[in-house]
Amino acid sequence: MIYLDNAATTLPDPAVTAVVAEVLATLPGNPSSLHALGREANRRLAEYRAIILNALGKTGTLTFTSGGTESNHWALNGALHLMRHRGRHIVATAIEHDAVLAPLKALGEAGYEVTLLTPDRFGQVSLECLDAALRPDTALVSVMLVNNETGAVLPVQKMAALTHANSSALFHTDAVQGFGKVPCRADELGVDLLSLSAHKLHGPKGVGALWVADSLTLPPLFRGGGQEGGLRSGTEPLHNIAGFAKAVELAMARLDETTGHLDTLQRHLREYLPKAVPTVRFLPQGAPHIVSLSLSGYKSEVVMNFLDSQGIAVSHASACKRGGRSHVLAAMGLPNDVIDGTLRVSFSKNTTVAELDCLIAALKEATATLFPVL
Repeated sequence: MIYLDNAATTLPDPAVTAVVAEVLATLPGNPSSLHALGREANRRLAEYRAIILNALGKTGTLTFTSGGTESNHWALNGALHLMRHRGRHIVATAIEHDAVLAPLKALGEAGYEVTLLTPDRFGQVSLECLDAALRPDTALVSVMLVNNETGAVLPVQKMAALTHANSSALFHTDAVQGFGKVPCRADELGVDLLSLSAHKLHGPKGVGALWVADSLTLPPLFRGGGQEGGLRSGTEPLHNIAGFAKAVELAMARLDETTGHLDTLQRHLREYLPKAVPTVRFLPQGAPHIVSLSLSGYKSEVVMNFLDSQGIAVSHASACKRGGRSHVLAAMGLPNDVIDGTLRVSFSKNTTVAELDCLIAALKEATATLFPVL
């Protein structure tokens, strides 16, 4: 299988699986226990937390969660609880992940007013658009760092600065798709809350984190035994957290090398695919690991099935959205035939140029053999 769906999830690095197995086998203690095994587990937990915090700029509080969805839910609801006396207006973009849009819909039904900023045809949201949406009662702004479907890198640093300068609102960013691929230091971004997930950067599934600025203390997500500083009770999955930390450590050490490799893959696909399939249409390049392309006149599901039969895995939208048209592409105002024919190709450090050549050949064959939609 040629795996080109790394925006959905990534293959765990061998060093990650090794440390997960090592921790499972040799660290049986509960980090909250007071005996020697528990103390060692707690020491390692602090060590892993420090590795990830260091990658984010050393400041703030990092609390481990089950993944990006949980982190996003906690960030939104926790921030609004803190700001409950300031206002009930929320600003986000129309291209956020469903892990943000779904809780925002529920908050809207509960009496909050939600303003969704419309992107341009390139998938970008302007500072002017955000500034116009801010109000005295705006309590929270949530803008993703990298869009998971198009790869667009949003100007989060400038948006956070604008929000703090022109309102009293808190600023959250869903950095799940950007961490380890684009600059993502919380101190430099200037955000108040930042969501992460391990499996997007060759870590294990089932673990993520929420970073919160030093100036804030969110209400507890889960109450019980007082783990994670009393913010999220429940025994920490030390083996998964160890894998998360190892994945972050590797990603930071190889960031320049990996980014260069991903850029090379981007250029190759954008240069050679049009020579094989002249009708292909690309969205503008954003993050180095995502290419959004459209074969207008062909249904993406049909092309994906063809590629799957050839041993090539790609997607057409977020892996977390089962069925239905992409809300991201629709918000960008793209024509229906472009939306319906869009594929997302996403790379990792393991992807090779030879694999992309196989994809190019398969797409050429697909457009030559499949019947276009009239």
